[in-house]
Amino acid sequence: MSIIVVGGTKGGVGKTTLAVNLAVMRSLATKDVLLVDADEQGSASDFTEVRNEALEHGAGYTTIKLYGSAVRSELLRLAPKHDDVVIDVGGRDTAGQRAALSIANIYLIPIFPGSFDIWTLDPVAQLVEEARAFNGRIQAFCLLNKADPKGSDNAEAAAIAQDTPGLIYLDCPIVNRKAFRNGAAKGLGVVELKPCDSKAVEEVERLYNLVFDSVKLSK
Repeated sequence: MSIIVVGGTKGGVGKTTLAVNLAVMRSLATKDVLLVDADEQGSASDFTEVRNEALEHGAGYTTIKLYGSAVRSELLRLAPKHDDVVIDVGGRDTAGQRAALSIANIYLIPIFPGSFDIWTLDPVAQLVEEARAFNGRIQAFCLLNKADPKGSDNAEAAAIAQDTPGLIYLDCPIVNRKAFRNGAAKGLGVVELKPCDSKAVEEVERLYNLVFDSVKLSK
């Protein structure tokens, strides 16, 4: 059983997109997945509602909403009933995010390649340091999301991320592609879209493999 938190302290960087795609892909791998919507905006729940209406067999995973300290207390009870838990938290330092970090294996932090966004890694690193005081197994990874197709901003952001103490930079940028927006609108993961965007699929599959390989190593 793995618990993966997709979070950070900056909004608008695509946390929900990554969370729902990981949940979809894990469910397609025949795993019993619990997707926790711990963001008051409720985007992960909205996605699942669209997915349930779009697919005859339903979402393929279970979704619940949890906020604040209930993220920890309820998941200590519910998580062992599932193979994997993916938690989508809001883009702020909230009680819910801290509660999630207290029980997580993996903390995944998407960052946007812009100067104002990349500096939010410092408070995130502080969050990780505090979480490790009572959850020594947590691994914290950051990656570029909504990255530019080309240009120097990606490399500059990656360099800053690599120098941030306590975080591991994953060299698997997710480019800002229309396929992710199209998939969200239809309640589908990128890997399910027809016609297939092979580049988007390749990027998200690389992230998926890196994340769940790290889960295996953490056990």
